[in-house]
Formats: sequence, structure tokens, C-alpha cells
Amino acid sequence: MNTLLPTTVVGSLPKPSWLAQPETLWSPWKLEGDALLKGKQDALRIAIHEQSRRGIDIVSDGEQTRQHFVTTFIEHLSGVDFEQRKTVRIRDRYDASVPTVVGPVRRERPVFVEDAKFLRATTDRPIKWTLPGPMTMVDTLYDDHYKSREKLAWEFAAILNQEAKELEAAGVDIIQFDEPAFNVFLDEVKDWGVAALERAAEGLRAETAVHICYGYGIKANNDWKATLGSQWRQYEETFPLLQSSSIDIISLESQNSHVPMDLIELLRGKKVMLGAIDVASETIETPEDVANTLRKALQFVDADKLIASSNCGMAPFPRDVALAKLSALSAGTNIIREELARSAPRVS
Repeated sequence: MNTLLPTTVVGSLPKPSWLAQPETLWSPWKLEGDALLKGKQDALRIAIHEQSRRGIDIVSDGEQTRQHFVTTFIEHLSGVDFEQRKTVRIRDRYDASVPTVVGPVRRERPVFVEDAKFLRATTDRPIKWTLPGPMTMVDTLYDDHYKSREKLAWEFAAILNQEAKELEAAGVDIIQFDEPAFNVFLDEVKDWGVAALERAAEGLRAETAVHICYGYGIKANNDWKATLGSQWRQYEETFPLLQSSSIDIISLESQNSHVPMDLIELLRGKKVMLGAIDVASETIETPEDVANTLRKALQFVDADKLIASSNCGMAPFPRDVALAKLSALSAGTNIIREELARSAPRVS
């Protein structure tokens, strides 16, 4: 697309209250059978409509058809037992009951492809689809089969590549892999994490993105962030690796974070998807708040390589808050577009 500073949403949007319990992660569905299928499609239509009317340029499904950004993909794979659950430490910060890998993991059929086709048929805007990254998938399971995080990650990478290629064929323009684990397991990122991510994106013609954030705005994540000090420099370890990788777009958290903006310089040459909307607070940014964040970023990334987005998914928010934040994102981005237009040299 030719839009300068395109806007997008990193991941989830709140679901309608008639579909799932609001403001809740892993919220159970309120519908069943064919009614659930139609309800998910209605929610997807609403998500597209709200993004479009609030000025979002690259639209997504807002994860309306899935309960969770990782486990909904995993539950469609063989080799994982959701009845045999174990408690594990997620992202090294909170305990959760997760399914167990009991045998070779396989993708028996497409997971999100039909949903992506529905999204493609519903809008003429560029569309983005999110998938969990290999390392984050590994970190959301108990492995009783491979007994190796790296081996399991490579299996997941091959499965994700199968899904990504079919999503591309369905008309998806950008395929985003979510890797919050990249901000935690820094040695593994260097040893095999980026390589596994590249395997997941191998051979794609669609643009590829990796999203690395500090998590949803839930208490466990907010408590962890409070321990990270006055500067959050985890990206300093991963950005050089990603700058030299095959991934096209690097997505990071910025608004109201302690991430030094100059770390973006480490990504020079890549497209940057910058989080200019905070997901740890229900306070709605003003357009000028968003514009200030983008102005600072433009010191370190060229305008034609900057994409404005949210820090992370917004599923835990009330819908009116999330939608107001989308409006602020587009309004703030428009301020910067106008400033850039005024400062551009005139052609005589």
C-alpha cells in the first residue's frame, strides 16, 4: 500500500458481549454449533467495520474467532492433549494450566484459512493475520514427548510455515508472528529462536512481521514490568539479530513504556511497527500523545518504513475504550502525516 504511516492493530480486539465474556482472556464462548460459527463471522464483520470507520489502514480479524492467540492454534494440532494438563511458568512470570505434548505434533488441516478467506472477502483494505511464534508456542505447553524446547520449536516452525503459505494463498497481505517470549529467553533467541522464526516464514511472498511486546495489560505482566528498572533494554539483544533476518517488519512496544526510543536505530533498513497505544492502561491517549510518540520514532526510522500500531492486543479492555484508542491512533498519525506533507520539498 502507498499510504504514508499506515495504521494497524497488533493483535486482539474486545469481543462482543453476546459472543464471549467481556474483558476476559480465554473467555468461553456463549454460543454453540452453527450459531457460534455465525456469531464469530458477525463479530469479525463488526471488527472490520470499526477498524475501517476509525481510520485503521491495515485491518485484521481482531482475533474474534479465537479464544487465545496461542492455544487456539495449538488445539487444532494432533499430538497435544488438552485433557492432560500441567501447571507451568509462562514467560517466566506466572503459572498457568496448559495442555501436554504427548506425541509428534502435526497439522492435520488448515486452522485459520477459512476465517482469513472470510476476512479477505469482507474488505478491500490490506489485511494482516497473526500467528503465534514457535518459541511462544513452546512456552505455552508442557512437553512430555520431545523433551527439548528447541526440537519442539522446529516442529512448530514447519507447521506454522504450512499455515502461513495457505493464509498467503487466501489473500493475506501481512503475516505476523507473535513472539513475546523473545523478551524473556534472550539466550534461546540467539541460539535458535530467530532461526526457527525464519523457518516459519520461509518462502513467503507476503510481508512478514514479528511482534515482540511486554504482554497484555494484566496484573502478572504489569508486576513484571515494574521489576525491569528505568530502562527496558531487552530489545537491544534481539534487534540486531532481527535486523539481519529475513523478517520484513519488526513490531515493538513504545507508548508509556521504558523502552529507549533510540533502540529502533538497531533496525535500520527494516520496517518498524511502533506501539503508540498503551494496553496496560484504560486511559485513552490524545491524538497529540500518539503524534509525540511517532515524532520521536522518526528520529530513528524513515517515514516510509514506519507503521503506527498498538503496543499489544486489547482483548481485556472494555470495547468503548479499545475503539476510542483506535480513533486516537489514526488521529495522531494524521497529525504527523500533515506535518510531513508541509515539510516535504515542493516540486516546481
